[in-house]
Amino acid sequence: MSRLWQSVVSVWTWLVLVLCLVLWLPLMLGVLLVTAPFDRGRYTVGYLFRQVARVTVTLNPLWRFRTGGQMPPDPRRPYVVVSNHESFVDILLISHLPWEMKWLSKAELFRVPVLGWLMHLAGDIPVKRGFGASAAEAMARGREVLARRVSVMIFPEGTRSTAAELLPFKDGAFRLAIDAGVPMLPIAVHGTATALRKHDWRVSRSKAAVRVLQPVETAGLSAADIPALKAQVRRMILAARDELAVELG
Repeated sequence: MSRLWQSVVSVWTWLVLVLCLVLWLPLMLGVLLVTAPFDRGRYTVGYLFRQVARVTVTLNPLWRFRTGGQMPPDPRRPYVVVSNHESFVDILLISHLPWEMKWLSKAELFRVPVLGWLMHLAGDIPVKRGFGASAAEAMARGREVLARRVSVMIFPEGTRSTAAELLPFKDGAFRLAIDAGVPMLPIAVHGTATALRKHDWRVSRSKAAVRVLQPVETAGLSAADIPALKAQVRRMILAARDELAVELG
């Protein structure tokens, strides 16, 4: 693939993403106004926001993404969803899953014009890295979201991994699931690392997939069980990611 073609597709992809964000703003405002009285969890407006990802991926000729695994039969049963993290494009890939989730995201993103406004409208959850008070507030927001029968999506590595081995998982997602009394839902992604490499604005050719795994119940668990729960979920994600690597070639 020539560098010129890669640059052209990259500019096109970012242009599509920006245009979608701008077009989605009045649409999401209208949907929020209509649904707010009966949809306090902002499920509908949030799910609409995720469709930006579908449009962006569909119009990129270099990306071939697919979903698979055991989809939850009830999209309104709340889970704490956790995934490995290879690239910014993980967000676009995971947003193809057929249910709404509120994303725990860096607070800096909520200050980006248009994008941050849409994240606020969708009900996503900001957190400041390194600030204990912010993490506690984010966990409280997460419990509110789960109580309204909407899932919460967290990358437990905390940042993108550039190596084959997963980074250590942080406790927050697992503590949230235990405190809220909801199951963990592990998912695995593979292939997005080549779609958009870290510290590079240009997109590249990619075949990527996300696989939904078996839920892990947390009923009866306490904080003392977090290390074992974290290890179990991490093993599941790592095994599924390695299987995807073989399938995708």
